[in-house]
Amino acid sequence: MGYRILAEVTMVVHFLFIAFVVFGGFLAWRWPKVVWLHLLAALWGLCIVLFGLNCPLTYVEDRARERAGEAGLSRGFIDTYLTGVIYPERYLDEVRLLIAAVVIFSYAVAVRRRRVRRG
Repeated sequence: MGYRILAEVTMVVHFLFIAFVVFGGFLAWRWPKVVWLHLLAALWGLCIVLFGLNCPLTYVEDRARERAGEAGLSRGFIDTYLTGVIYPERYLDEVRLLIAAVVIFSYAVAVRRRRVRRG
């Protein structure tokens, strides 16, 4: 039972992390210090996409599911829970570009807002 809870909690944390990668730049509009944490998260997300790295959260969830007697993740977290579920797999590149555009937009507006406050 404990491993199943660990797997579920890890899955939720993973979803929250992905949401932070996508929308965390908007938090910098209100709390500018968040931008450093978001930059790290966004860079990690970018490295995962560009270099095919495995996220440690995926590893934790996979092992916890296996120890709970369930099937582990046969694919990565995004491939298991998002691609083909939230959006069709054929739109993966477009979704990635949309996410990049959202992050860039949030930073562009944050920079503009900061300049307006200073000037």
